[in-house]
Amino acid sequence: MFEPKKMKHRKWHKGRSRGIERRGTEISFGSFGLKSLSAKWITSAQLEAARRAIIRYLKKKGKLWIRIFPSKPVTSKGDEVPMGGGKGAVSHYVFPIKPGKIIFELDGIEEELAKEIFKKASDKLSVKTKFVKK
Repeated sequence: MFEPKKMKHRKWHKGRSRGIERRGTEISFGSFGLKSLSAKWITSAQLEAARRAIIRYLKKKGKLWIRIFPSKPVTSKGDEVPMGGGKGAVSHYVFPIKPGKIIFELDGIEEELAKEIFKKASDKLSVKTKFVKK
């Protein structure tokens, strides 16, 4: 699973996801991409499941680039913990995605196969996505 090696701050504020993405909206490395159409938190487990789905169908043909990395820690308290007592421990990591961000890129395969692969990967993600090409 994706997890940062080192962090400056262990626990972050939630924050708000507003507006559209300004960076990472164009295909830079491959020929085909999977673009986000909504704002959500993508967990490291969802990203890993989508990556595995892509690799399974890609076999040894093309090349995959992952353009996002979950570095935002999400905390949770245990069950039946009374109010107070501070913030809970870090439970998992997420990437707060905005509309327009490229999530994955592929190269070295045909367009029809890329569409099929990205369809399988988008089923594993919690955001609406769109297939884009260079």
